Amino acid sequence: MKQTRDSIADIWGERTPYYNEQWPERLDERVTEEPDHWVQAACVLCSTGCGMDIGVKDGKIVGVRGRGVDAVNRGRLGPKGLHGWIANHSPDRLTKPMIRRGGQLQEASWDEAMDLIVQKSKEIIDKHTSLGIGFYTSGQLFLEEYYTLGIIGKAGLGTPHMDGNTRLCTATSAAALKVTFGSDGQPGSYTDLDSAEVIMHVGHNTASQHTVLWMRILDRLEGPNPPKLIVIDPRETYTAKKATVHLAPRVGTNIPVLNGLLNIIIKEGLIDHNYINAHTVGFEELKAIVSKWNPRLVEEVSGVPAHKLREAALLLGSTKTLVSTALQGVYQSMQATASAVQVNNIHLIRGLIGKPGCGIYQMNGQPTAQNTRETGADGDLPGFRNWGNKEHINELAKLWNVEPDTIPHWAPPTHAMQIMRFCETGAIKMLWISATNPAVSMPNLGRMRKLLAKEDLFVVVQDAFKTETTQLADVVLPAAIWGEKTGCTTNVDRTVHICHKAIEPPGEARADLDIFIDYARRMDLKDKDGNPLIKWNTPEEAFEAWKECTRGRPCDYTGMSYAKLSEGSGIQWPCNEKYPNGTPHLYTDGVFATAADYCESYGHDLETGAAQTPDEYKLIDPKGKAFLKSVDYQPPHEEPDEEYPLWLTTGRLVYHFHTRTKTGRAKELQNAAPDSYVQLSAEDAAKYDIEDGDMVEISSRRGTVFQPAMVGLIEPGLIFIPFHYGYWDNDNRSRAANELTLTEWDPVSKQPHFKYAAVRIRKAADNTNDGPSAALAHMEAVIDHNFKMEGA
Repeated sequence: MKQTRDSIADIWGERTPYYNEQWPERLDERVTEEPDHWVQAACVLCSTGCGMDIGVKDGKIVGVRGRGVDAVNRGRLGPKGLHGWIANHSPDRLTKPMIRRGGQLQEASWDEAMDLIVQKSKEIIDKHTSLGIGFYTSGQLFLEEYYTLGIIGKAGLGTPHMDGNTRLCTATSAAALKVTFGSDGQPGSYTDLDSAEVIMHVGHNTASQHTVLWMRILDRLEGPNPPKLIVIDPRETYTAKKATVHLAPRVGTNIPVLNGLLNIIIKEGLIDHNYINAHTVGFEELKAIVSKWNPRLVEEVSGVPAHKLREAALLLGSTKTLVSTALQGVYQSMQATASAVQVNNIHLIRGLIGKPGCGIYQMNGQPTAQNTRETGADGDLPGFRNWGNKEHINELAKLWNVEPDTIPHWAPPTHAMQIMRFCETGAIKMLWISATNPAVSMPNLGRMRKLLAKEDLFVVVQDAFKTETTQLADVVLPAAIWGEKTGCTTNVDRTVHICHKAIEPPGEARADLDIFIDYARRMDLKDKDGNPLIKWNTPEEAFEAWKECTRGRPCDYTGMSYAKLSEGSGIQWPCNEKYPNGTPHLYTDGVFATAADYCESYGHDLETGAAQTPDEYKLIDPKGKAFLKSVDYQPPHEEPDEEYPLWLTTGRLVYHFHTRTKTGRAKELQNAAPDSYVQLSAEDAAKYDIEDGDMVEISSRRGTVFQPAMVGLIEPGLIFIPFHYGYWDNDNRSRAANELTLTEWDPVSKQPHFKYAAVRIRKAADNTNDGPSAALAHMEAVIDHNFKMEGA
């Protein structure tokens, strides 16, 4: 069945009901002209990882279509996937390098730009060692590019200051998987949705953020044996509208709710004693911690009615199969890692893991967030190796042919928030930013702009478009993007896709891989035998090197090749001699990656973030058993008070991705959601004399923004602002949500807390707002239409 629907007005398309069989094909396509050929790729505008083809004519992209053979999406695409490619041909692409001269960015040659970067790098290393250099990357590059960058930083320069904007969206996913299972890597597969009896979404508005996964769930809901849905979210989202049970906790109270669910399941005896005894450690301590969280106390602290909590717990305790997902409502809130771990605990005490219909998706926010973690371009070591394990360091040193001491492992790697602090204090003298826009996406933007603009900080920004961050750079490097280069991506359920180059990049833009290799050569980075440290020139050569790095590790790619990945569907790792076609489920035998000589992490205290030492871990070596860990509740560190009486939470919209660098340049997506807004309840709107479309002034202790009002579908006392909107296309008012957010992060994952801040609101003195009112009316009409389409 081929669909050429208007995916803006009809986000999820027609239903293909089914149950416990292969999800039926539905081929979504959008073309502006008939292509003369198609090129295999995958969508990179969320972390679902949908297989797709790029339509090309006369050297330009003219459309896309879903790949029916692909196990992830079976031919379906969401609105961003169907429309986002328009950005490739945007007239404001960066096409030449730029250097700041006399306070202004001016065009330069590649030699001038790279020579300046190398000159600054060497000067800083000579004066301050490599600790003066930091890298801040993305969740949108390709695997091969991350691995190359990781080696440059870790084995070439020897700097621990490497992280990605994945720290803002998915660091808690990795941390929670390490805490429970000993290693990163999602245990389940998207195919688990085909048969799950219950699906639980925790802080995850799946309908908006992972539209193709939501299509799969909608098809199940309309088929025989529809699943029950549990949704934990303070807002009445698209997803919550379909819930069997919707729990709407107060901001920052995920731990009381999840502890309460665990308490009821345990007290009702709805647990798998045999599985717990054979495959886990820590049950008695978990039981003791959650035992105080009876339904009445949970209601008192979180606002979730006791009867609803019990209803959800009994569903979780009686189901034979369960899929659970978690995202930013967990990851960017108070006690983030501890909360995500409780989702894992629910599966473990029920023995619902490692088999069909039982999946845990600690979701990612970006298409290649998994790759940053796998390859070591962030605060991890390649192949899920352990910073504290000397043998793991030796393995990498041998693989890269460098001395072990070259690889910084004397202390935990520097996370993104600390990197920015080091830039602020002057400890880091050069910051290289790739494919991300921290001048909009980081918290407390006034502080961020000030530190990026410091005279003693040399800022390199590698991007495809002018952004709020490029405006603060000393050197800007024009980068090729999806469709203009070749490389691999890995999604949430460990499916690896290849994206083949379809067209040439515009002007002088270069692939990120080529830029990194050029830097390594100009820096004359060598191995210990005097040979070039980076020994490849092409993406495929980089992929082959990466495969060797994964051999014997949880994320084993050794059975893959570019040829095999080009045959049809993506392939799930581990893929090796034992699993030549990939693996849908991890931990099928109940043996986890927690052995002391194999685990990726020796663990942390969930309350303080203090890391366990190797010796401490070996004393409790679980030898393949999963950890059951919990903590008691801690309230958010900033709460509403008399001066700032409301909660603010931030989030994403279905039509945009991150700071709209691409989606804001795709006409249909931008027209669907052209401006930011503040969502508030009808009760709060009446209290503050605010109506739909009125301009509202919102202030926190850090800044002030002005947003048009959208009234309804949210709890009283809470307001919501989407974080996508900055100033590159509209600087008429302060509107970036992160002007308001606070500089605070989870003690374990180091992920910032974007989901709560104390604010005050009032109707703006100058309330003229004809443009945004029209935009909001359009957006509300689209939302209302989609609710009606799904019978909400």
